[in-house]
Amino acid sequence: MENYRLRTLRLQDSKRQQEIADYLNISRQYYSEYELGKRKMPVDAIIKIAKYYETTTDYVLGLSNVRSKVYYD
Repeated sequence: MENYRLRTLRLQDSKRQQEIADYLNISRQYYSEYELGKRKMPVDAIIKIAKYYETTTDYVLGLSNVRSKVYYD
């Protein structure tokens, strides 16, 4: 199942896949597979993405449609 939320977050922030992949310390192809639903994201990557976009993990996972602003330490 394609992860539209990851792609939407990235595009709303005007980022390229390579930028997010670099942040996660993975290849662009590997990140692309997250967006396409070919690979499941590990929990630590989901948390890093939530921190990067300053939102909740529930929003990243598509469990919530409300993009709450969250500030992490």
